[in-house]
Amino acid sequence: MLREYQTRTIDQLYEWFEAGSEGNPCLVLPTGSGKSHIIAALCKDALQSWPETRILMLTHVKELIAQNAEKMRYHWPNAPMGIYSAGLRRKDLGEPITFAGIQSVRTKAKLIGHVDLVIIDEAHLVSHKDEGGYRTLLADLKAINSNLRIIGLTASPYRLGHGLITDKPAIFDALINPASIEELIFKGYLSTLRSKLTKTKLEVDGVHKRGGEYIEAELQAAVDTSDKNAKVVSEIIALAKDRKSWLIFCAGVAHAEHIRDALVAQGIIAECVTGETPSNERDRMLTEFKAGTIQALTNANVLTTGFDAPMIDLIAMLRPTMSPGLYVQMAGRGLRIADGKTDCLVLDFAGVVEQHGPITAVRPPPKKGDKVGEAPVKVCDNCQEICHLSVRECPACGTPFPEPVRPALKLSHLDIMGVEGTDLDVTAWTWRKHLSRASGKEMLSLTYYGGLSDLPVTEYLAVTHDGYAGEKSRRLLSDIAYKAQVALDYRATDLHDMAQLLTEGEPPSHIEFKREGKFFTVLKRTWI
Repeated sequence: MLREYQTRTIDQLYEWFEAGSEGNPCLVLPTGSGKSHIIAALCKDALQSWPETRILMLTHVKELIAQNAEKMRYHWPNAPMGIYSAGLRRKDLGEPITFAGIQSVRTKAKLIGHVDLVIIDEAHLVSHKDEGGYRTLLADLKAINSNLRIIGLTASPYRLGHGLITDKPAIFDALINPASIEELIFKGYLSTLRSKLTKTKLEVDGVHKRGGEYIEAELQAAVDTSDKNAKVVSEIIALAKDRKSWLIFCAGVAHAEHIRDALVAQGIIAECVTGETPSNERDRMLTEFKAGTIQALTNANVLTTGFDAPMIDLIAMLRPTMSPGLYVQMAGRGLRIADGKTDCLVLDFAGVVEQHGPITAVRPPPKKGDKVGEAPVKVCDNCQEICHLSVRECPACGTPFPEPVRPALKLSHLDIMGVEGTDLDVTAWTWRKHLSRASGKEMLSLTYYGGLSDLPVTEYLAVTHDGYAGEKSRRLLSDIAYKAQVALDYRATDLHDMAQLLTEGEPPSHIEFKREGKFFTVLKRTWI
């Protein structure tokens, strides 16, 4: 059975095609959302509806090829499928569905023959330039079938130096965003990330850039010193405490090896995986890491995609990067849920979260000539949590942030009503499930009560909505629930159950609000 948002994803894709849209769409889904399940469902539906359809599923690493093929077998045990991958030592052709590695098939269009649909996983890796394996293969396949359709999937729809992957020249023409990271965290499908600013900073002053990214040799020389490595490892150990599964991203091969050695010297069972690691050794390390035999895994540029390890509960970023896509892929390794895992701690030694923003609000990379503003983050002085700029209190420790200083409003007599703030000493509150007349979607309504002579104040939280409104409401709900001492199990409750649970929580002692027409906006909530 597919989850609701996975079914929604497929529906939105079909709606896009049925609307007569031309070109190639790309589905944007968070890491850990089950893209391989969606791929399997798409392929099964296509073959059952049009039996003559031939599908080529492309990706770049053998782990993803195997993972996608495995999920296909799970959904459809008798699926007519084959695998073409040198890394997996398979060269199956002739089946309606072929899972293939791009390096293995990029020059083999004639051997593959007629294909109706190409699905590209990790679509952000397709180059904007008219070169590379993907573009070569797709051009050759289109020469065989001019009606070829292409669908992409990615968690990070941007490329450094180019902006979005739909910016021309591009293979993909439209982005379909069926579910946000924040929605899936809210519903319990993904794990919360707790990003912490560290005392040790890996400075990159003087490191030059090439193609918009730091030059690796210079970057590694800047961050990989015995003194810095010792401080980093000591801080990781101090902050990790009872965390069981550590994934550490390093600036290069030597850096990854040195961090591994420093961890081992402190009694941590650690291994190092790089592009130079023999295939059998790599497979052994990953198996032991997933089994919990290895506590810490350092790596350099190899475990950003195609690596599924749900139990990861600590990520250490020791690799500064200008690429928001790489940041999303690194942080995304901690998004999957697992038994006994409450959240994933992200230790930002490299200033990556500060630069690109929280995982729920990452800024696309600027194009040449674009002005670069500050990321929407602020840091809690009490616990060093890196938070979204909009939160009023730290979601980790509850410490309130100072109210932002706003310029004084110049009002005319026509503006006075509905602008001035009002206070209410709260004696009780009630939460209810509410159906929006405008959107038809379920919401939460929250009514605050004061004394007998006070008018009740009601606000609405659009927690099931898409886009920014939904993200903002879910973030606010999380903050309120924390202060009200209510533990919400988003996977086990619907909005009615959630409302009943929240009503039993501790309401704020005081609110400040303003009236806008017939609606209220609560500006501040205070718990004593």
